[in-house]
Amino acid sequence: MTAPRKPQAFRIEPETKPEAGLPEPRQTAEARRPRAVKAEMAIVTPAEIDIFDEIDGVTDIPPPVEEKPRRSWWLRLFLGALGILVSLAVGLWTDALIRTLFERADWLGWFALGVAALAALALVVMLIREAIGLARLASVEKLRGQAEDALARNDSKLARSVVEALSAFVADKPETAAGRRLLDAQKNEIIDGTDLIRLAETDILAPLDATARTMILDAAKRVSLVTAVSPRALVDVAYVLYEAAKLIRGLAALYGGRPGTLGFFRLARNVLAHLAVTGSIAVGDSFVQQIVGHGLAARLSAKLGEGVVNGMMTARIGMAAMETARPLPFTALKRPGMGDFLAALTRFASSNSGPKS
Repeated sequence: MTAPRKPQAFRIEPETKPEAGLPEPRQTAEARRPRAVKAEMAIVTPAEIDIFDEIDGVTDIPPPVEEKPRRSWWLRLFLGALGILVSLAVGLWTDALIRTLFERADWLGWFALGVAALAALALVVMLIREAIGLARLASVEKLRGQAEDALARNDSKLARSVVEALSAFVADKPETAAGRRLLDAQKNEIIDGTDLIRLAETDILAPLDATARTMILDAAKRVSLVTAVSPRALVDVAYVLYEAAKLIRGLAALYGGRPGTLGFFRLARNVLAHLAVTGSIAVGDSFVQQIVGHGLAARLSAKLGEGVVNGMMTARIGMAAMETARPLPFTALKRPGMGDFLAALTRFASSNSGPKS
């Protein structure tokens, strides 16, 4: 440790400016020579360097990359092999049955062969319809992805291709005829990609959105009424599942999806995934208090309040299905919320609470 420095006095010479017209005095070579910095002298950091920026740059750790869940190829192999074995077993059983019927009587054998041919034809038609339904669902997901990309990059060329594909996709919907004509009249105009997507959403999808809101509200009302008068909780659960499945399929058909059986299961899985991501499937005590509170508990019975809760849960499922089946994301139009259905459901429950009270 060095000894403390003794206090010293320094003389500061006054600053003198050279007279006008006279050259400034030249510095000597000794004065221009850089001086060595002593060890005990403090080193001042320039003001332009921010030490906090350097600390943040060093300590800033990027977030960990989320790993995608690995799919089991062994499970797919097992299910594929099992399906082949079941198909072979059915084929052998059908062949043995037809041979046995031919041994009994020729007309029985020909009849069984004709029935088998009809069953095979029906299976082929069903597979074709399922493939078409899956392709339409894939087209909806592709359109929504391209629209989000066009909105993010404000790409006019991509936006025009999205609008043309959307017009062709909903061409069989009479509600969209006026909007499609308006967009077709503006196809030669210079419009930004974001504005073009917003115009397509407003002109084409607005009538379909209004119909979708009506479908969701009607399904929620039916669930609210049936669960309010049903005597068993099992009946409530079964009817809620029935209305939810019917609503998902109806909304998909409204927006042009028209899924088959396999497409419906895929769409239902996407709806459940959307509910899980947004956290909208949970209905807790605070949600129940929000619905039956504020004076409603005094007018509604416990069973009617439970019906309103089930109706709101159906509305949540309908909103998730609407957002999943919609070809474009919500940008220009307002995304439906729980408040859009809560007032109508509570009025509906209040109007039906008179005979029950």
